[in-house]
Parts: sequence; structure tokens; C-alpha cells
Amino acid sequence: MRSSHISPLNKASPSNKENRADWQTIRSLLPYLMEFKWRVFIALGLLVLSKLANVSVPLVLKEIIDAMDKSHAVLAVPVFLVVGYGLLRLFSTLFGELRDAVFAKVTQRAIRRVALQVFEHLHSLSLRFHLDRQTGGVSRDIERGTRGIGFLLNFMLFNILPTLLEIGLVAVILFSKYNAWFAVITFVTLLVYIAFTLLVTEWRMVMRRSMNDLDSKANSRAIDSLLNYETVKYFGNEQYEARRYDENMQHWEVAAVRNTTSLAYLNAGQSFIVAIGITALMLLAADGVAKGTMTLGDMVLVNVFMIQLYMPLHFLGFVYREIRHALADMEKMFSLLREDREIADAPNAQALSVGKADVRPRHGAAEPTGAGVAASHLLPQTAGCASNVSEVRPRHGAAEVRFEQVSFSYAPDRQILFEVSFAIPEGHTVAVVGSSGAGKSTLSRLLFRFYDVQQGRILINGQDIRSVTQSSLRAAIGIVPQDTVLFNDTIYYNIAYGRPAATHQEIIAAAQAAHIHDFVESLPQGYQSMVGERGLKLSGGEKQRVAIARAILKNPAILIFDEATSALDSKSEKAIQSELRAISQNRTTLIIAHRLSTVVDADQILVMDKGRIVERGSHRELLTQNKLYAQMWNLQKQEEQTHPAY
Repeated sequence: MRSSHISPLNKASPSNKENRADWQTIRSLLPYLMEFKWRVFIALGLLVLSKLANVSVPLVLKEIIDAMDKSHAVLAVPVFLVVGYGLLRLFSTLFGELRDAVFAKVTQRAIRRVALQVFEHLHSLSLRFHLDRQTGGVSRDIERGTRGIGFLLNFMLFNILPTLLEIGLVAVILFSKYNAWFAVITFVTLLVYIAFTLLVTEWRMVMRRSMNDLDSKANSRAIDSLLNYETVKYFGNEQYEARRYDENMQHWEVAAVRNTTSLAYLNAGQSFIVAIGITALMLLAADGVAKGTMTLGDMVLVNVFMIQLYMPLHFLGFVYREIRHALADMEKMFSLLREDREIADAPNAQALSVGKADVRPRHGAAEPTGAGVAASHLLPQTAGCASNVSEVRPRHGAAEVRFEQVSFSYAPDRQILFEVSFAIPEGHTVAVVGSSGAGKSTLSRLLFRFYDVQQGRILINGQDIRSVTQSSLRAAIGIVPQDTVLFNDTIYYNIAYGRPAATHQEIIAAAQAAHIHDFVESLPQGYQSMVGERGLKLSGGEKQRVAIARAILKNPAILIFDEATSALDSKSEKAIQSELRAISQNRTTLIIAHRLSTVVDADQILVMDKGRIVERGSHRELLTQNKLYAQMWNLQKQEEQTHPAY
């Protein structure tokens, strides 16, 4: 966490802060360069050889012209010098290409490493961050940032450094061979050019950042609208969405025009400065030739040097601009890496100690053999499964869950839970019921440790979940959520996601247990059928069956059913309920429900109201008390009689 104390450094100007951030970004890339040290050193060596060859070309050209200018030149062509000139031209290009080939793996590996690091970090951030983020903007920030890494590594190392080296070599040659004014004019031109480029580029960076922000905002708007395609169609708001998108693009257009116009001003100014410098040098060289102090070859040498110097100078301005742009592009991506993890493992966190459920044949059933052992031992018997009938028994060390005086709020002014205490003994089922907003689903989020409690604690087998690793905690819990969101992949993939290492037989058995196997088999492509974005090609009930199959396949010690049958019709609900009871038998199970008919068999029922447990007991005990639960039960019974399909 950052200190809130304002130090003198915090009072630095915005430009100083940006410069420090830029250098920090550049330094953060150095470890990726060091992964392939020998490639970096070879590339730098080739870089130096390429520039030495490039600078030598005008020197050899001068000797050729001077040799041809002599009276005997007609009789003897300087073949050696001409061949040398050609070889130097070749080497100046060849060494550069070899350098790029050697360094390519360094660049691409750095992009891959940083992209993976950002991806993993995003998954490690809290649910609160992901509820606040906009997917389109984040994806665009990562895309621009990774592209900026490649540009930064290549151009920082292989364009700015060699350009400065070439400028230095040219200046030394001019100073040592000719009048000091040649070096003076060269350096003055360089200083004015660099100063002008820096000032104008810094001014243009404001426009570039504005373009990035508006681009991300427009992309977020577009993706959000496309993800909610059906809602847009329901209300006929296609034109409304198009206008909102165009409003963002209109602001982006203004910023983009300003950016392009300012670039034209910058290029024109750079060309003007270089043209004045070259003109002054050529006037000086022409005067030297006229006075006899310089040969025709010397004049050509100065001209070629200045052309060679102009190109890297002009390119240096372009590279500096693009590097600043790349740093701006990378700025947001690296800011994602600086996002604090609200939920983190304790330094000495241990793995959660729980057992997983075991499945053994019921009395009188045959033991399965062969490839079907794992699958048939995993799941309860369902219609369409193999003939072996199984039952679920917990392994030694199954989980006991305990909430002790738990209070929680998403925001300081919005408390959700007030001193909630209850226990789910090993292998038992506890149901939580209540009106919407009572805090029921918050219990499952806290158990998964998507958030940490502000007061109290949650224990599993006597272990505070804040003291164990998040990976082991979540591996021990399976959930069938109310709102099932699927990956835009096949049905097979989405079921297998519960345990990616599961065998084919186990995945099929899980689908059979969830009563979705026959439906999937009826599809033209079977288990390879695509479910669409967020599973929109499937109905709500079909998506929930996939979620049930996924939870079954995970085979966890603790099960959470969060309105697990809310999207099913009455007939399907009764069929699935019997399976859920078999799955949760002797497992530690938390059921969060609105429909009371789904929880009558629970060992204990908790009634929540406004974040507090107001009643607890079995179904019969709560009916006898004739309080809130009894009122809810009677109300739902009346609704069932009025609407039999309820």
C-alpha cells in the first residue's frame, strides 16, 4: 500500500513525474533483455560494425573521386577502391539485417513475458476490480502496450544508439579533417534540431494520451454494446447505440486530426532546420574548393556525410516521437501491473487441509473395471449411465465450515452482513433463504474469498481461510451459480473446465449426472457444439445443467448451490434436485435458494433478513415457529396453486 504522506518528491512537476515513470518503464524491460545476453551482445557488435561500414562509405567515395580527378585517372581505374566501396555498402546493410535476425527472439520473448505477466496479474486482482473495469478498454490497453514493447526495444537499442554513434563519428571526422566551422555548424544544427524535437514532441504527447483515452472509451462502448446485443434488439436501440459510439469517435476524430496536424508542423520544422545546416556546410565546402584548400572529393565527402547525417537525424526525430508514443501506450498496461491485489495469500500461507468425496459401489453392485473406473467412481448413478450404481462417501478429513461473527460491507456506507454465525458440520447440508438483497450470495463470495471479511472469521476444518492459499481454498469448493456464464467454446470444453485433466469418460458421466447428455447427443455436432458468447446459444436451463456437470466433475469437498435450479421448469427441477441430493450426500453443502421447495431436506435452514440471521432450524421446526419462514412458505404455496407451472 502506498503511504498517504506527501513527500517533496510528490510535489514534483507533472513532466518530471512522467520522465521518472518513463525511465522506470525502460528499466523494467532490462531483465527481459538479459534472458538472452549473448544475443544482445552479438546484436550490439553487429550494430557497431554496420555503422562503421556506413561511415566508411563516404571516405572511400572521396578517394575514388580524387583518384579519378588526377591526370592519369583515364588510364587506371581504382578497381580496389570501387570494390571496397561496394563491399562497405553491402556490409552496412547486411550487418543491420543480421542484427535484426539475432535480436528478434529477444523482442518477441519480452512481449510474450510481459503479456503473460499482465494476464496473470489481472486474474490475481480482486472481484471488486473486475466489477469496476471495462473489458474493451483493458484489452485495448494491453494490445497497445505489448505493441509498444516491441517498438521500444528495437528502436531504443538499434536506432537511437547507432544514430548517436554515427553522428559522433561524422562530427569527429569533420573536425579532424577540415575547418573547425564544419564541426561547429554540425553541432549547432544538432542542438537546435534536438531541442525543437523534444519541445514539440512533449506538447504532442498530451494529444496522444487524449487519443488513447478516447480510443479505449470508444472500444469499451462498442464491446459492451455487442455483448448486450439481445438487449439492444429487445428495445430497438440500434441507432441509439450507434449515436453513442459515434459521439466517442467524434471526440477521437478531433484529437486524431490535431495529432496529425501537429506531426506535420514537427516534420516541417525539422526539415527546415536540417536544410539550413546542410546549406551552410555546402557553402563552406564550395568556398574551400574554390580556394584550393579542399578537393572535389572533399566536397562530395561533406555532401554525402550530411545526407547520411540528415537521414538518421530525421529518423531520430521520428524514433523519439514513436518511443514517447510507445511509452504512453505502455503506461496504462504497466499501471495494471501496479494495481494492488486486494486479496493476497499470507506470507506463510499453507494449503487447506480437506478431503474430497469418494464414490464407492453400493451394496450388491459390481466393481467397475478398465477405463470407466475413474468415471464410475466419481459420480452418482443417473439415467443413461452404466449399470453400476454408486454412492458418495467422504474421504477422511472432509470439510467443516464455520462462520463466526462475520460482518461485511462492499462499501463503508453499505453494510451487507451483521455478525453472521453458523456452522455446516462435515457432510451436512445447510440452506440459506431470504428475500433479495438479504446477503445470501455474499456468503458464497466470502467463502471463496473474493473479498475478506471486515469482522469475524470463516473457518474450514478449524483453519481461517485468510491463512491458507487461495488456490487450495478454491480447489476445495465447487459452485453452481445462479447466473451461469460460459466460455465461447464447445459444450465439451465448458464441462471439462471443472477439471481440465479429467478423462473423456468422466466428462460424459458428469453430463449424464446433470441430465444434459441426451440433449447434447441430439445436437448435430454433439459435444463439439459451440455455446456462443457467454453461452447465449443455450437456454437458461441448459446453461445451468452445464454448470451442474462442471461442478460434479470438479468433485470438491464443499459444494455451493446458488439458486442452482432457478432457470429450470418444475419437471426438470425435480429430476435435477434428486441428483443434487445424491451429489451432496455426505458432502459439506451450502444451498442458497429463493424457492423453498428446494431446501426442505436440508439439515438446517437459515433465514436471513437485512444481513442478519433471524431464524434457524429444520423445515418442520421453522414452520412450527410460524414466523418469517412460515410466511414465505405459505406465500409460495399459494403461488404454486395459482400458477401450477411455478
